[in-house]
Amino acid sequence: MNSIKHAQISARRRGGQPSDYIAIHQFIDNTKNLCSDNRHRIFHTIWAVNEIVLPMFGHVLVNSDGAEVDIKDVCEKDHLLVDFRHRFIPTIGDFVQAIQGELSVAQKNNIEQFHTNFAQSNPAISRLLLSPLAITGQLKSLLLTHNSWFMLDVIPRVTALEPSQLPITDFRLSGSAIFEKMAFELWMDNGNDYPPSARLVH
Repeated sequence: MNSIKHAQISARRRGGQPSDYIAIHQFIDNTKNLCSDNRHRIFHTIWAVNEIVLPMFGHVLVNSDGAEVDIKDVCEKDHLLVDFRHRFIPTIGDFVQAIQGELSVAQKNNIEQFHTNFAQSNPAISRLLLSPLAITGQLKSLLLTHNSWFMLDVIPRVTALEPSQLPITDFRLSGSAIFEKMAFELWMDNGNDYPPSARLVH
């Protein structure tokens, strides 16, 4: 489902116009720029809502009818659950588990250098970049945040940094590195199966 249809769902449920909601839904699907299939849905997680979307958009928006709308509800009920047929919301750990194998020595070195260069002096950025590891305990989860796309596209939207304040360099890890070893699993395909996090409750 595309962002316009998600925005139309939000307008029907919450009032106002689709244009009130389109920016939120477009951002959740921003990862389509990196991966053309449904593996792209790494922002279809509570991690992304809490750590990225809400810091960007705030917790409440006032739509064109003048009504206050809970942005977390917009994300979860009008986008994430819809894309998985209202069966579940996957965790970031579900996506990380789909990444085959472990990091290579070169990838580990690149991630460590990335963090040293771009995050060590900024505790807020460092915490955000390390948040996948804090949640999953798996080093390979840092592929989601330690790459050129996350630094140059996501970080400026979440923080007060201007793009001109960010480094322009050879990052060695691109956004597409997230998906190079990620298997396509049935649960990613519009909820045709349950992810590991939801299997024990169904």
